Amino acid sequence: YSDESLSQACAIIREAENSAVMPLMRERGKQSMDKEKNSLAEQFKAKENELIRQYTLKIYPAGRSREVFRTIEICGIRTLRELCWVILDAFDFDHDHLYAFCMDNRMYGRHAYQACPRYDEPSVDITLDELALHKGQKFSLHYDFGDDWMFTITVFKISEVKEPIESR
Repeated sequence: YSDESLSQACAIIREAENSAVMPLMRERGKQSMDKEKNSLAEQFKAKENELIRQYTLKIYPAGRSREVFRTIEICGIRTLRELCWVILDAFDFDHDHLYAFCMDNRMYGRHAYQACPRYDEPSVDITLDELALHKGQKFSLHYDFGDDWMFTITVFKISEVKEPIESR
């Protein structure tokens, strides 16, 4: 991408963040989280004989020392959207900006899942299990395209459990 096209994209994103779109996105995100929390038991019942993957993730904010991190446990039936909310809560961030998960661990990389996808861009509504994550894999959460917060996420451990856990 050229510098000019990136600048134009950033301007569009900043405009979207400042428009009426963001309150609508926040409300939809909250509704989605409530709906998915309520369906956790239903999803598990449908897979009663199967074990569920549980991911232990270590998250570092970029530019901070390695002493600042959070360890999060989340079930594989959860989505990237839910993972974003858990990370933001863990670091006391508000839920009022656009974001993307950069699977190649690079800001504005080609392999990213968008909070507000356009055209055929991949969405954050994909589950962690669908991503086929593996131990040691690194990817990033790019939050707030104006301030460019980057969180490096490392898959620390993958285990299988009989019952789903709430993300923590």
